[in-house]
Amino acid sequence: MEPKNKDSRKKREVTEHTEEEVVRKRKKVTKEDPYAPLTDHLEDLRRVLIKSALVIFAMFLIIFSTVGWWFPVVSKGADIVVLGPFEVIRFYLRTSGAISIGFSIPFICWFLWQFMRPGLVDKETQFLKGSLPVMLILFCIGLAFGYFIVHPLSYFFLIEMGEQNFNVLVTADEYMSFLLITTIPFGLVFQLPVVAMFLHHIELLSVDVMTSMRKYAYFILMVITALIAPPDVFTHLVTLIPMILLYEVSIILIRRKERRDAAKEKKAQKNA
Repeated sequence: MEPKNKDSRKKREVTEHTEEEVVRKRKKVTKEDPYAPLTDHLEDLRRVLIKSALVIFAMFLIIFSTVGWWFPVVSKGADIVVLGPFEVIRFYLRTSGAISIGFSIPFICWFLWQFMRPGLVDKETQFLKGSLPVMLILFCIGLAFGYFIVHPLSYFFLIEMGEQNFNVLVTADEYMSFLLITTIPFGLVFQLPVVAMFLHHIELLSVDVMTSMRKYAYFILMVITALIAPPDVFTHLVTLIPMILLYEVSIILIRRKERRDAAKEKKAQKNA
């Protein structure tokens, strides 16, 4: 019985030592100062905010100075009006502000990643580092899906419906707001597989949970579709089907990862 007790004590010591290392690693701000005080955290956060603000401001200047070049291309020759000189200024400011924030998101995420990285364990660091390019690609795919499919279907459907009873005048500000509403949400929705994998990575989500919550998830996706797509069946299906596919892809990815983890655990037990 004595050897078993020694083995159990050794396992407890290893576990406690590992937990202490994880806690110690989470307290790090830099490798040179593993026990940095709160003021250093706040100083690093201040630098992140300053760099983010500078990037947004630079993007704002670039977009504001080039609106006259890219907006006719983006609007695809739609009949757009302005109702006064002040609306022109408001359109330039609001459009430049919204798009500059959107274009700055990758840089802001990178700054936040640099701020958070010293406090993460290796497992979380490796996952997030590998996920950043995937997130950017999925975001661009979502934007393209919204711009080339959802936006034209929604816009021209609503214009044709309005022209049956009214003289439709679309202002530049309204058009740009509608364009952002029908594109940005899809860039975020297309992050679903990455979010699901991350929640599974930190043991907050499993295949059983996703399959049991499938009908509720489908209902939420239908609500999102109803908010950003016109009320015709064809456009609803075109918008909803990719969202459902993303949810099912998330389930497949998590199931494959669970099987790999189970196989590794089984192999480790055999070797032990």
